[in-house]
Amino acid sequence: MSLTFDALLLDLSGVLYDDNKVIDGAIDCVREARHLGLQLRFVTNTATRSHHRILQQLLGMGFSIESRELYTAPRAAATYLEQHNLSPLALVHPSIASEFSHLTKTQPNCVVLGDARDGLTYEALNQAFRLCHQGLPLIGIGLNRYFNGSNGLMLDAGGFITGLAWAAQVEPIIMGKPSAKFYQHIVASTGLNAKQCLMVGDDVAADVVGAVAAGLQACLVQTGKFRANDLHQLPQEARTIASINDLFKAYAR
Repeated sequence: MSLTFDALLLDLSGVLYDDNKVIDGAIDCVREARHLGLQLRFVTNTATRSHHRILQQLLGMGFSIESRELYTAPRAAATYLEQHNLSPLALVHPSIASEFSHLTKTQPNCVVLGDARDGLTYEALNQAFRLCHQGLPLIGIGLNRYFNGSNGLMLDAGGFITGLAWAAQVEPIIMGKPSAKFYQHIVASTGLNAKQCLMVGDDVAADVVGAVAAGLQACLVQTGKFRANDLHQLPQEARTIASINDLFKAYAR
């Protein structure tokens, strides 16, 4: 089979599984991608599970995946802090706090904000605001508006990051989708150029618009949190498919 891409970047929730249930054809799609010799990267902004837990979850569902193929926004944020010698006030979910615990000191010189759920209290956000208002960096784990949870659509960290940045008059540093630097880092790991890589996701802004802006091919699946109105935001260069099960049929030359 001849395809228009040589590397396949896959979002997780809404593309491969939905509420911990594997989407029809997802396991076969990953298996076929390996059979075709494609490079695979699994890309997620999920900020409520550690890198290890996400890896174990995918393996437990039956997906073939190696640790080096999994790119998470929290891990990218932690790496950025290490590289820039930053110590964060970390407003993150308890399940990923360990990713930042070795960097946290008594005097934070930046703010890291992710999907901390009930940890995003007024008091915590005010503490973050005061630091950012001093000009300290605001580092966001992803910039998603919402996600599809077990009880329906749920507010994600993007609104809090944007609001805090607006109030403190700072430009947030986004680690994860739709950051072009995040996409470029993943593309570089493949040894290919961006046009040889296809990003597949259910978030039109983070997965599709962001990928296209970074020079990748992009495809929107109509599963997960997809809504019909998303089609109005679809870049001309991107495609849409009903589900991951239709991927190779849609991109065969």
